[in-house]
Amino acid sequence: MRLKSTLEQWITLQEVDKSGSIQAAAASLNKSHTTLIYSIKKLEAQLGIKLLEISGRRAILTKHAKSLLRRAESMVEQARDLEDMSQQLSVGVESEITVAMDHLCDPTLLYKPMKEFLKVNTTTSIQIVETSLSKTSEMVTNEEADIAIITLPVTNYPAQVFSLTTMIPVVSITHPLAAQDYVCIQDLAIHSQVVIRDLGSVSSTVEGKNVGWLKANQRITVDNFDHAFRATEQGLGFCRLPEHIIRKRNSEKLKIIKIEQNEKYQVPLHITLPKRSKTGLAAKTFYEMLLRETYTLEHK
Repeated sequence: MRLKSTLEQWITLQEVDKSGSIQAAAASLNKSHTTLIYSIKKLEAQLGIKLLEISGRRAILTKHAKSLLRRAESMVEQARDLEDMSQQLSVGVESEITVAMDHLCDPTLLYKPMKEFLKVNTTTSIQIVETSLSKTSEMVTNEEADIAIITLPVTNYPAQVFSLTTMIPVVSITHPLAAQDYVCIQDLAIHSQVVIRDLGSVSSTVEGKNVGWLKANQRITVDNFDHAFRATEQGLGFCRLPEHIIRKRNSEKLKIIKIEQNEKYQVPLHITLPKRSKTGLAAKTFYEMLLRETYTLEHK
Protein backbone atom coordinates (compact mmCIF):
# COMPACT_ATOMS: atom_id res chain seq x y z
CA MET A 1 0.00 0.00 0.00
CA ARG A 2 1.36 3.36 -1.03
CA LEU A 3 1.20 6.03 1.69
CA LYS A 4 -0.73 9.20 0.90
CA SER A 5 1.28 11.39 3.27
CA THR A 6 4.97 11.95 3.95
CA LEU A 7 6.99 12.47 7.13
CA GLU A 8 7.88 15.93 5.88
CA GLN A 9 4.22 16.92 5.80
CA TRP A 10 3.64 15.75 9.38
CA ILE A 11 6.76 17.56 10.55
CA THR A 12 5.41 20.70 8.89
CA LEU A 13 2.04 20.35 10.63
CA GLN A 14 3.81 19.65 13.92
CA GLU A 15 5.87 22.83 13.61
CA VAL A 16 2.83 24.93 12.74
CA ASP A 17 1.08 23.65 15.86
CA LYS A 18 4.17 24.38 17.95
CA SER A 19 4.85 27.83 16.49
CA GLY A 20 1.23 29.00 16.29
CA SER A 21 1.50 30.53 12.81
CA ILE A 22 2.56 29.66 9.27
CA GLN A 23 5.11 32.48 9.22
CA ALA A 24 6.85 31.35 12.43
CA ALA A 25 6.86 27.72 11.32
CA ALA A 26 8.36 28.69 7.96
CA ALA A 27 11.18 30.56 9.70
CA SER A 28 11.81 27.63 12.04
CA LEU A 29 11.95 25.10 9.20
CA ASN A 30 13.90 27.48 6.96
CA LYS A 31 11.24 27.30 4.24
CA SER A 32 9.07 29.84 2.51
CA HIS A 33 5.58 30.77 3.69
CA THR A 34 4.18 29.62 0.33
CA THR A 35 5.87 26.22 0.52
CA LEU A 36 4.31 25.49 3.92
CA ILE A 37 0.83 26.52 2.83
CA TYR A 38 1.12 24.33 -0.27
CA SER A 39 2.35 21.38 1.80
CA ILE A 40 -0.56 21.59 4.26
CA LYS A 41 -3.17 22.15 1.51
CA LYS A 42 -1.82 19.08 -0.28
CA LEU A 43 -2.00 17.01 2.93
CA GLU A 44 -5.61 18.15 3.45
CA ALA A 45 -6.47 17.03 -0.09
CA GLN A 46 -4.71 13.69 0.36
CA LEU A 47 -6.50 12.95 3.64
CA GLY A 48 -9.83 14.49 2.70
CA ILE A 49 -10.14 16.53 5.90
CA LYS A 50 -9.50 20.13 6.98
CA LEU A 51 -6.37 20.47 9.15
CA LEU A 52 -5.94 24.22 9.75
CA GLU A 53 -8.12 27.18 10.58
CA ILE A 54 -6.68 30.67 10.17
CA SER A 55 -7.62 33.26 12.78
CA GLY A 56 -5.88 36.56 12.08
CA ARG A 57 -2.17 35.73 12.01
CA ARG A 58 -2.65 32.55 13.97
CA ALA A 59 -2.94 29.07 12.48
CA ILE A 60 -4.97 26.72 14.67
CA LEU A 61 -5.16 22.99 14.16
CA THR A 62 -8.62 21.51 13.85
CA LYS A 63 -9.87 18.82 16.24
CA HIS A 64 -9.18 16.13 13.62
CA ALA A 65 -5.69 17.49 12.95
CA LYS A 66 -4.77 17.39 16.65
CA SER A 67 -6.01 13.80 16.90
CA LEU A 68 -3.94 12.73 13.90
CA LEU A 69 -0.88 14.66 15.02
CA ARG A 70 -0.83 12.88 18.37
CA ARG A 71 -0.33 9.60 16.51
CA ALA A 72 2.07 11.10 13.98
CA GLU A 73 4.40 12.45 16.69
CA SER A 74 5.62 8.97 17.65
CA MET A 75 6.24 8.19 13.98
CA VAL A 76 8.31 11.37 13.54
CA GLU A 77 10.24 10.60 16.73
CA GLN A 78 11.01 7.07 15.51
CA ALA A 79 12.25 8.44 12.19
CA ARG A 80 14.60 10.81 14.03
CA ASP A 81 15.81 7.92 16.21
CA LEU A 82 16.56 5.89 13.09
CA GLU A 83 18.68 8.72 11.70
CA ASP A 84 20.53 9.08 15.02
CA MET A 85 21.18 5.35 15.09
CA SER A 86 22.43 5.40 11.50
CA GLN A 87 24.80 8.24 12.32
CA GLN A 88 26.20 6.37 15.34
CA LEU A 89 26.64 3.16 13.33
CA SER A 90 28.35 5.02 10.49
CA VAL A 91 31.14 6.20 12.82
CA GLY A 92 31.75 2.70 14.17
CA VAL A 93 29.84 2.72 17.47
CA GLU A 94 29.54 -0.82 18.88
CA SER A 95 26.11 -2.48 18.91
CA GLU A 96 27.00 -4.10 22.27
CA ILE A 97 29.68 -3.68 24.93
CA THR A 98 30.60 -6.16 27.65
CA VAL A 99 31.43 -5.04 31.18
CA ALA A 100 33.13 -7.59 33.44
CA MET A 101 32.40 -6.68 37.05
CA ASP A 102 34.12 -8.39 39.96
CA HIS A 103 31.47 -9.62 42.41
CA LEU A 104 33.00 -7.45 45.14
CA CYS A 105 31.92 -4.31 43.29
CA ASP A 106 28.74 -2.54 44.38
CA PRO A 107 26.61 -2.78 41.18
CA THR A 108 24.69 0.39 42.04
CA LEU A 109 27.82 2.33 41.01
CA LEU A 110 27.01 1.36 37.42
CA TYR A 111 23.32 2.22 37.30
CA LYS A 112 23.32 6.03 37.04
CA PRO A 113 26.07 6.25 34.37
CA MET A 114 24.43 3.36 32.51
CA LYS A 115 21.09 5.16 32.41
CA GLU A 116 22.74 8.32 31.06
CA PHE A 117 24.77 6.33 28.53
CA LEU A 118 21.80 4.40 27.13
CA LYS A 119 19.78 7.59 26.76
CA VAL A 120 22.40 9.04 24.40
CA ASN A 121 23.79 5.87 22.79
CA THR A 122 20.56 4.37 21.48
CA THR A 123 22.27 1.77 19.28
CA THR A 124 24.42 0.16 21.98
CA SER A 125 23.38 -2.56 24.42
CA ILE A 126 25.34 -3.34 27.60
CA GLN A 127 26.08 -6.83 28.87
CA ILE A 128 27.21 -7.10 32.50
CA VAL A 129 29.18 -10.24 33.38
CA GLU A 130 29.78 -10.88 37.08
CA THR A 131 33.20 -12.39 37.71
CA SER A 132 35.35 -13.49 40.63
CA LEU A 133 39.02 -14.15 41.37
CA SER A 134 40.81 -15.78 38.40
CA LYS A 135 37.76 -15.35 36.12
CA THR A 136 38.17 -11.59 36.47
CA SER A 137 41.78 -11.77 35.24
CA GLU A 138 40.82 -14.12 32.40
CA MET A 139 38.18 -11.68 31.10
CA VAL A 140 40.95 -9.07 30.89
CA THR A 141 43.82 -11.12 29.43
CA ASN A 142 41.53 -12.88 26.93
CA GLU A 143 40.00 -9.51 25.98
CA GLU A 144 36.52 -10.93 26.53
CA ALA A 145 35.31 -7.63 28.00
CA ASP A 146 35.39 -4.06 26.72
CA ILE A 147 35.52 -2.69 30.29
CA ALA A 148 36.57 -4.62 33.38
CA ILE A 149 36.16 -3.74 37.05
CA ILE A 150 38.80 -5.79 38.81
CA THR A 151 40.48 -6.11 42.19
CA LEU A 152 44.25 -6.05 41.62
CA PRO A 153 45.49 -4.53 38.33
CA VAL A 154 46.48 -7.16 35.77
CA THR A 155 50.08 -7.05 34.52
CA ASN A 156 50.50 -4.87 31.40
CA TYR A 157 46.89 -3.59 31.57
CA PRO A 158 46.78 0.03 32.83
CA ALA A 159 44.09 0.50 35.48
CA GLN A 160 42.47 3.34 37.41
CA VAL A 161 41.19 3.31 40.99
CA PHE A 162 37.41 2.74 40.93
CA SER A 163 36.08 2.06 44.45
CA LEU A 164 36.64 0.36 47.80
CA THR A 165 34.64 -2.57 49.16
CA THR A 166 34.66 -3.28 52.90
CA MET A 167 34.37 -6.95 53.87
CA ILE A 168 32.59 -7.67 57.16
CA PRO A 169 32.31 -11.00 59.04
CA VAL A 170 28.76 -12.07 59.82
CA VAL A 171 26.81 -15.01 61.22
CA SER A 172 23.15 -15.82 61.75
CA ILE A 173 21.75 -14.56 65.04
CA THR A 174 21.10 -18.25 65.86
CA HIS A 175 24.74 -19.25 65.24
CA PRO A 176 26.88 -20.09 68.33
CA LEU A 177 29.38 -17.33 67.42
CA ALA A 178 26.59 -14.72 67.66
CA ALA A 179 26.52 -15.18 71.44
CA GLN A 180 30.20 -14.19 71.79
CA ASP A 181 31.17 -10.56 72.32
CA TYR A 182 34.60 -11.21 70.85
CA VAL A 183 35.75 -14.01 68.56
CA CYS A 184 39.31 -15.30 68.21
CA ILE A 185 40.74 -17.13 65.19
CA GLN A 186 40.68 -20.43 67.08
CA ASP A 187 36.92 -20.04 67.56
CA LEU A 188 36.43 -19.75 63.80
CA ALA A 189 38.37 -22.93 63.06
CA ILE A 190 35.75 -25.20 64.61
CA HIS A 191 32.82 -23.73 62.66
CA SER A 192 31.80 -24.02 58.99
CA GLN A 193 32.81 -21.17 56.69
CA VAL A 194 30.79 -20.02 53.69
CA VAL A 195 33.13 -19.08 50.82
CA ILE A 196 32.78 -18.01 47.18
CA ARG A 197 33.97 -20.32 44.42
CA ASP A 198 36.61 -19.16 41.95
CA LEU A 199 34.60 -18.90 38.72
CA GLY A 200 37.70 -19.07 36.49
CA SER A 201 38.63 -21.92 34.16
CA VAL A 202 40.42 -23.86 36.91
CA SER A 203 38.49 -26.98 37.86
CA SER A 204 38.74 -26.85 41.66
CA THR A 205 38.91 -24.38 44.52
CA VAL A 206 42.26 -25.81 45.57
CA GLU A 207 43.80 -24.95 42.21
CA GLY A 208 41.98 -21.63 41.92
CA LYS A 209 42.63 -18.33 43.64
CA ASN A 210 41.61 -17.89 47.25
CA VAL A 211 41.40 -14.74 49.35
CA GLY A 212 41.30 -14.18 53.12
CA TRP A 213 41.35 -16.56 56.07
CA LEU A 214 40.32 -20.10 55.02
CA LYS A 215 41.33 -22.40 57.85
CA ALA A 216 37.91 -23.55 59.01
CA ASN A 217 37.52 -27.32 59.33
CA GLN A 218 34.55 -27.24 56.94
CA ARG A 219 33.67 -25.02 54.01
CA ILE A 220 30.45 -24.43 52.14
CA THR A 221 31.43 -23.18 48.68
CA VAL A 222 28.89 -21.24 46.59
CA ASP A 223 28.96 -19.32 43.31
CA ASN A 224 28.02 -15.82 44.45
CA PHE A 225 27.36 -13.49 47.38
CA ASP A 226 23.60 -13.82 47.03
CA HIS A 227 23.86 -17.55 47.74
CA ALA A 228 26.43 -16.89 50.50
CA PHE A 229 24.10 -14.37 52.16
CA ARG A 230 21.20 -16.83 52.18
CA ALA A 231 23.34 -19.70 53.47
CA THR A 232 24.77 -17.53 56.26
CA GLU A 233 21.32 -16.20 57.15
CA GLN A 234 20.14 -19.79 57.61
CA GLY A 235 22.94 -20.46 60.13
CA LEU A 236 25.11 -22.71 57.94
CA GLY A 237 28.34 -20.93 58.87
CA PHE A 238 30.21 -17.64 59.16
CA CYS A 239 31.06 -15.57 56.12
CA ARG A 240 32.66 -12.30 55.08
CA LEU A 241 30.22 -10.28 53.02
CA PRO A 242 30.63 -6.90 51.27
CA GLU A 243 29.29 -4.06 53.40
CA HIS A 244 27.09 -2.78 50.57
CA ILE A 245 25.22 -6.13 50.49
CA ILE A 246 24.68 -6.17 54.25
CA ARG A 247 23.55 -2.52 54.22
CA LYS A 248 21.16 -3.03 51.30
CA ARG A 249 19.47 -6.14 52.69
CA ASN A 250 19.40 -4.87 56.26
CA SER A 251 18.67 -8.38 57.53
CA GLU A 252 17.71 -8.76 61.18
CA LYS A 253 18.76 -12.41 60.93
CA LEU A 254 22.48 -11.57 60.67
CA LYS A 255 24.92 -10.31 63.28
CA ILE A 256 28.30 -8.70 62.61
CA ILE A 257 30.96 -10.45 64.70
CA LYS A 258 34.15 -8.90 66.11
CA ILE A 259 37.18 -11.00 65.29
CA GLU A 260 40.57 -10.64 66.92
CA GLN A 261 42.95 -8.69 64.62
CA ASN A 262 40.61 -9.33 61.73
CA GLU A 263 37.37 -7.38 62.19
CA LYS A 264 37.17 -6.06 58.64
CA TYR A 265 39.32 -5.30 55.64
CA GLN A 266 38.95 -3.30 52.45
CA VAL A 267 39.41 -4.48 48.89
CA PRO A 268 40.34 -1.80 46.32
CA LEU A 269 38.64 -2.11 42.95
CA HIS A 270 40.13 -0.84 39.70
CA ILE A 271 38.77 -0.25 36.22
CA THR A 272 40.60 -1.11 33.00
CA LEU A 273 40.08 -1.37 29.24
CA PRO A 274 41.13 -4.93 28.28
CA LYS A 275 41.14 -4.20 24.53
CA ARG A 276 43.32 -1.12 25.08
CA SER A 277 43.87 0.68 21.74
CA LYS A 278 41.20 -1.51 20.10
CA THR A 279 38.52 -0.24 22.50
CA GLY A 280 35.49 1.08 20.64
CA LEU A 281 33.94 4.52 20.92
CA ALA A 282 30.94 3.41 22.99
CA ALA A 283 33.11 1.51 25.49
CA LYS A 284 35.43 4.50 25.90
CA THR A 285 32.46 6.79 26.48
CA PHE A 286 30.92 4.51 29.12
CA TYR A 287 34.33 4.06 30.78
CA GLU A 288 34.69 7.84 31.18
CA MET A 289 31.14 8.11 32.55
CA LEU A 290 31.87 5.41 35.15
CA LEU A 291 35.00 7.21 36.27
CA ARG A 292 33.15 10.53 36.53
CA GLU A 293 30.45 8.94 38.68
CA THR A 294 32.91 7.44 41.18
CA TYR A 295 34.86 10.72 41.28
CA THR A 296 31.63 12.62 42.03
CA LEU A 297 30.68 10.22 44.83
CA GLU A 298 34.20 10.41 46.27
CA HIS A 299 34.12 14.22 46.50
CA LYS A 300 30.59 14.66 47.86
